[in-house]
Amino acid sequence: MKIGYVYILECSDESFYTGSTIDIEKRLVAHQEGKGANHTRKKLPVKLVYLERFNSIDEAFYREKQIQGWSRKKKIALITQNFHLLPDLSECKNKTHFKNN
Repeated sequence: MKIGYVYILECSDESFYTGSTIDIEKRLVAHQEGKGANHTRKKLPVKLVYLERFNSIDEAFYREKQIQGWSRKKKIALITQNFHLLPDLSECKNKTHFKNN
């Protein structure tokens, strides 16, 4: 089974792109050459700001989808390794869900 990677790129407009791959070096070159995702193609150059390694591409893909659903603040906490902020950034703050005890 091949290892997998989840990565976050920061684009020239300061947006983030989250992806997964089995060959991180090759994938980064593709993004920089404008052969990556539409999002990054239009916002070059890109910079690798986060990388996680997994035992399989399936695990990496699952993690990619998880991170893609996160808010910008939560992604920044992950990138800057402020892991203690992640639980609070995961809580729903909508009036119908948030209980201020």
